[in-house]
Amino acid sequence: MLAVDLLGAAVPAGVLCAMANLPHPLWTGALIGAAWPLTAALRKRYAAGSLGESGAVLPVVRDWLVMLGVLAAVCVAARIEVPVASWLLALLPCLVLTAVHRRLVFRRTLARRRNARGLRRVLVVGEAAAVDGILARLAARTDNQYLVVGSCVTGGGAAGAGLPASVRLPGGPGGGEDADTVLRCATELDAELVFVAPGGRISGDWLRRLSWTLHGNGLELAVLPGLFDVSRHRVRLAGAAGLTVLHVAPAARHGLPALLKRATDVAGALLLSVLLAPLLLVVAAAVRLSSPGPVLYRHVRVGRGRVPFRMWKFRTMVNDADRMRREKEVPNEHDGAMFKLERDPRVTPLGRFLRRYSLDELPQLYNVLAGHMSLVGPRPPLPDEVEQYDDTALRRLAVKPGITGLWQVSGRSDLSWDETVALDLSYVDNWSYARDIDVLARTFRAVVSGRGAY
Repeated sequence: MLAVDLLGAAVPAGVLCAMANLPHPLWTGALIGAAWPLTAALRKRYAAGSLGESGAVLPVVRDWLVMLGVLAAVCVAARIEVPVASWLLALLPCLVLTAVHRRLVFRRTLARRRNARGLRRVLVVGEAAAVDGILARLAARTDNQYLVVGSCVTGGGAAGAGLPASVRLPGGPGGGEDADTVLRCATELDAELVFVAPGGRISGDWLRRLSWTLHGNGLELAVLPGLFDVSRHRVRLAGAAGLTVLHVAPAARHGLPALLKRATDVAGALLLSVLLAPLLLVVAAAVRLSSPGPVLYRHVRVGRGRVPFRMWKFRTMVNDADRMRREKEVPNEHDGAMFKLERDPRVTPLGRFLRRYSLDELPQLYNVLAGHMSLVGPRPPLPDEVEQYDDTALRRLAVKPGITGLWQVSGRSDLSWDETVALDLSYVDNWSYARDIDVLARTFRAVVSGRGAY
């Protein structure tokens, strides 16, 4: 990665400066070639815990902007006059190349983990219920870097079923003997990391003694605070009287972030409406000519705070589709509260094409302008679906529904109901402007592939 960043910045910058007849192209290429990986290194992009962990574009863009600022400051301090347009052109290749390379590394890392390669061997320490919960969470996802090889259980109860070893720890004050037991178990299982889930029998002094023993023998220690689906940008560490305090910030709902999201929604919807106007007219004419019925289909959906609104779509079904569902009791092939039917007989041939490439959703741009929806958010549910929601699923309605979202870019109708709710809750609780931009960037690929759209 370091080599790609270094050469990807130095070579294009030097070549473009030479082609533009700028002075000192070799020195310019060398300067940019050194500045780009140095910026990434200072922002810890090459750290062992960061490599391959994210393929997001925005961190790369932020690094690039930092480098621009540093180079601009250097030029001002050295009184070097630089043509801005030429320099931006020279600096763009490293941005694009690094973003693409980070994405490829991320995808390769995920592929290796799905094949059980490149994993870190972990020993889990905690009460039986906590150990079982950690095992279940890690086993449910194949995109993490941890492989649990054993457990050390404190207190009563059984845990660690199917693991190579499960050791019982008495816990309590002191913890010197427990620390030696954990170290011995980790050594026997060749674990390189120890997860600790704090409980009633694990005190702060116990953890401190365990850390002394593990760190003194070259092993790492990680403490799991019991938080689920909390993004790192919401967490802040602080200290008070020798205590480590973990602050969890609430999800952004008001103030500047909310204004920025709304401004992006309005600007994006207006721009897309203008750019896609010819396509909208073509699709409208095709719907009108393909089957009897109106061009637009208006249906009541439930928005933020359980407030109903009329959502617009291009009609993809026969004209009396709603009556057919009520009278013929069209079966639901999807689990949970969401209604989906893969081969719905009510969908017209043109409708199948529009659904596959999400062209039927384009009129929702006007719902965005009206304030009913956002460009990014959870899928807008039907009223009868909301009636089946439990308290957890109702959390999806804490924000505006979106034209696209994590559900749409992660498999759409191929996902189970539990997976859909989990993705939407992750979005609701951990919303950030950067995440919206990332989802919008991934939407194009999801639409082109058509996976899960029916």
